[in-house]
Amino acid sequence: MFVFLTFSYLCIIFQKNMQETKPITKYRLALREKILTTAMTAFAKNGIKAVKMDDIAQSLSISKRTLYEIYDNKELLLYEGIKRYEQEREAEMKRLQSNKANVMDMLLQSYKVKIEEFRMTHPTFYTDLVLYPKVQAFLENNKDKYHERFMHFLKQGVREGFFRQDVDYELVTIMLDAIGQRIMNDQLYRQYTIEHIFKNMVFVTLRGFCTPKGTRAIDAIM
Repeated sequence: MFVFLTFSYLCIIFQKNMQETKPITKYRLALREKILTTAMTAFAKNGIKAVKMDDIAQSLSISKRTLYEIYDNKELLLYEGIKRYEQEREAEMKRLQSNKANVMDMLLQSYKVKIEEFRMTHPTFYTDLVLYPKVQAFLENNKDKYHERFMHFLKQGVREGFFRQDVDYELVTIMLDAIGQRIMNDQLYRQYTIEHIFKNMVFVTLRGFCTPKGTRAIDAIM
């Protein structure tokens, strides 16, 4: 719930590399992934603004020219990192669904992931995100997908007997979105631990539209 372009530039690089020897191509592909992982780790640890492209190049012992040949600016690098993050989360949810996980299993897994992410992420990472229009556009353009995914989750919970049938879940999504916005806009994660926020805001709200079966499952997570 908390929160991740032009491929033509990369295609040009890859086309150029295809003309080189096979080991160089493999090296560039591996370096691209290494840069992305290193940068996102640094962004999370220190905040996005605090990390310069020079810092990333130095930490990898590569030249700035090499770095800019692969990612020509920090916003593109951040965009690719957020996009990869979203793809990984979506793949994980699909894996859980393919393993016949129920909604409470998925909720527990998402909770564990978020707790770990917040523990490893500097608070300014979230406030810095608004400074990058391409990233904001990406997140905004995916709102419908996020909504559809969450509605599917809620309907699955109804079918499985965890969530009540007599609830307007369109309104529920609006309420939960408002809670998420309040947490981020007021930076409540600076005042409270993420566990405290989940327990007192998220899980209390979820508990309100649970059946007795769902309530027992929520209480087990809390």
